[in-house]
Amino acid sequence: MSDLGERLRARGKRLTSQRERVLGAVGRLGHATPDEIVDAVARDGGGQVAASTVYRALDALQELGLVGHTHVDHRAPSYHLAEHATHLHVVCRGCGWVGEAPLTAADELVARLDEALGFAAEVSHAAVHGLCGQCRSADLPDVGDPHHAGEPHHAGEPHHAGDHPASAAVSSAPPESPKATP
Repeated sequence: MSDLGERLRARGKRLTSQRERVLGAVGRLGHATPDEIVDAVARDGGGQVAASTVYRALDALQELGLVGHTHVDHRAPSYHLAEHATHLHVVCRGCGWVGEAPLTAADELVARLDEALGFAAEVSHAAVHGLCGQCRSADLPDVGDPHHAGEPHHAGEPHHAGDHPASAAVSSAPPESPKATP
């Protein structure tokens, strides 16, 4: 019996092929919305699985501590393997780029919340919103700022999340700002 099977049975659940397939899809995708996971399970060569079954499997796997999720925006959560919860997410409101920073980047915030409020913050579930270096250097309005509602995201040619210089590789370090050349 697998460790996953034992953990599920200890909680009165069974290790179903659907749960195994959902866990496998989350592992392959890295970060994914429930709809993306439904699509990946549908393409994995197994039998048909209803979207509701995928959602229930995600709930069960999260309850067991095998998957977690982050809300990088106000839409569907992004699921990932629990072992991947080693960072917090940063989201640019100008171009939509999503990056990762080590959890230690929030150590001072976590300590201050604990000191001031007695609150033990869990930042691996967090997404910090702001402007990336490119959007800041282009002096773009922060579209999350209500004073700039309805303004365009970019002047000139926009850069998209996939075009962002730091999006080529996911790292545990925050993206570096472009360096000026002499």
